[in-house]
Amino acid sequence: MTEKGGDPPVRPVIVNAAVFLAEVARSLVHRRRPEVGEVPRLGLDLGTTSLVMVVLGEGGRPLAAARRFAQVVRDGLVVDFDTARRLTAEMKAELEESLEAELTETALAVPPGTSVRDMATHRHVASGAGLEVTALTEEPYAANLVAGLREGAIVDIGGGTTGVAVLREGRVVHSFDEATGGVHLTLVLAGHFKISFEEAERLKLDPARSTQVRPLVIPVLQKIGTIIRRGLAGWPAPELGLVGGTAAAPGLEEIVSQETSRPARVLAHPLLVTPAGIALSAYADA
Repeated sequence: MTEKGGDPPVRPVIVNAAVFLAEVARSLVHRRRPEVGEVPRLGLDLGTTSLVMVVLGEGGRPLAAARRFAQVVRDGLVVDFDTARRLTAEMKAELEESLEAELTETALAVPPGTSVRDMATHRHVASGAGLEVTALTEEPYAANLVAGLREGAIVDIGGGTTGVAVLREGRVVHSFDEATGGVHLTLVLAGHFKISFEEAERLKLDPARSTQVRPLVIPVLQKIGTIIRRGLAGWPAPELGLVGGTAAAPGLEEIVSQETSRPARVLAHPLLVTPAGIALSAYADA
């Protein structure tokens, strides 16, 4: 991405991920306008169960964020283009009004192993909403721009897929992705209670029902753990950072640690880690 009259700002380093993510979460409700001369950086995350936009300012300062619940992506492929484009355009207009600034460019990310053709569908969603795609990367790499792991692995557990990225000296040296995520937990609950997918999604997210939900979804969580173990096979990864909306599932951290025999931790506000990292990817490499 290039500014008029010069190079774009260098990508900021996130010193305290928890504080940064708390500010991003706050910006969903309390938005801040950019200062004079400050160029907003936008990241768009097209997820399986939700679309998220994060806007950062100078030095990675969180300015605003927006989210829409929708099932427009399946296994990294946009399956409902019209809805994805419409919701992206809605969020863009909403954020522009709050920021009193025009958003014309965005960064995107896709699951590891996404084909060129499927990447193109993500680009078309953004361009259809009036945004030029200026950066495209893999989701676990974007997440690690926030997490800042030097040696280990970022595991992005979203609605439809579980992606693993092994890091060495802060760089991705191996990535892996397989279709299993939060949607599969929801389907188990819908089948068990004989309720709709939407009702099961609300049940899954209700903290008051976690003790009821956990025993039913343990097999899916164990499968996620197995996917991660396979993705790490033969690769040293002394620490696992878990991100994505499904990373907040009760008991997942413990199950992943058991399945992989490696310490795993869920980052703060795991749903927002990857979208915030995508926004960071819009800055120039240091």
